[in-house]
Amino acid sequence: MGLLKTAILGAAVYAGFKYVTKKDPITGKSIIDDLKDQAPEWVDKAKSYKNEFSQRAEYAKEDLGI
Repeated sequence: MGLLKTAILGAAVYAGFKYVTKKDPITGKSIIDDLKDQAPEWVDKAKSYKNEFSQRAEYAKEDLGI
């Protein structure tokens, strides 16, 4: 049973990998390529959220007298 389970899991991982790396016939880009293109934007957004959170935390500390 363990061998069958491992084989099915391996086949699913392989199929998923093939899906995300398959090139789109129209654009010629894969899902991974799109994610790599959008990653810098997400990093910038995360940094702005971090800065906003730290500012709010400072205001909360001042309001609470900590």
